[in-house]
Amino acid sequence: MIDGVIYTRVSSREQEQEGFSLGAQAKLLREYAQKNGIRIVETFEDVETAKVTGRKRFTDMMAHFKRNRSCRVLLVEKIDRLYRNQRDALTVEDLDIEVHFVKEGQALSKDSKSQAKFIHDIHLAVAKNYSENLKEEVKKGMKEKASQGIFPGHAPFGYRNNKAERTIEVDPVDSPIVNRLFELYASGEHSLTTLGKVIRSEYGKKISRNNVHLILKKPLLYGFVRMGRTDISRNATDLRQREQIPGSSSGSPGAQSTQALEATPCLPWPDDLRL
Repeated sequence: MIDGVIYTRVSSREQEQEGFSLGAQAKLLREYAQKNGIRIVETFEDVETAKVTGRKRFTDMMAHFKRNRSCRVLLVEKIDRLYRNQRDALTVEDLDIEVHFVKEGQALSKDSKSQAKFIHDIHLAVAKNYSENLKEEVKKGMKEKASQGIFPGHAPFGYRNNKAERTIEVDPVDSPIVNRLFELYASGEHSLTTLGKVIRSEYGKKISRNNVHLILKKPLLYGFVRMGRTDISRNATDLRQREQIPGSSSGSPGAQSTQALEATPCLPWPDDLRL
């Protein structure tokens, strides 16, 4: 028997739960290993999410192959489970191992014929194109959502995500803190450091100087949804009505924060805040 490892990956926790499961991939690979006389000495699993990028177990697997020269076989379901880009492919190629793409019925090593390598490169290009196209579609969807005045992502401080309606709403716990920060800043009597100290004294909430800065410069709190460096939704009143800016009163969402800004017409853009 020869020694080998299994690598499985899903691109989100939802995929893991809905049937693109790590377990299904592992079962397929173990059955293949048994039929082909390969002893599995290690299993590596990765679950990627929007919050957690990178592939820790992929990196661990690369280190495993470098440490264990007797283990030279890698089993994976198919190309797009192993590679996300050309750099990943080159990293694996440099290890001088034999990779079995079980679902595609292909095994690749440095001794593989040029035809096999050519077919592998085509599959890699297709997988890369799929990934890039998916990225474009996600960005397009986020931009469209932003153009409708809906925040397209994880809720910033002062809000919380409403998973049922797939939007964001005011966080009753943290929104008063945001409102208070704007009121204190509008007074012109505080630096970022003293703002953090006041919030900790009044609310028992520790916010670093950098995070105070980030909160005060957040475009959403001025009524804009920003994608990259572009303000997609410029109708501040409409956006406040949709999203209810933290610090809202019963009359007008975001009224208190808005009043704090309007009370200081010479208010500098927060990039110029005193430290």
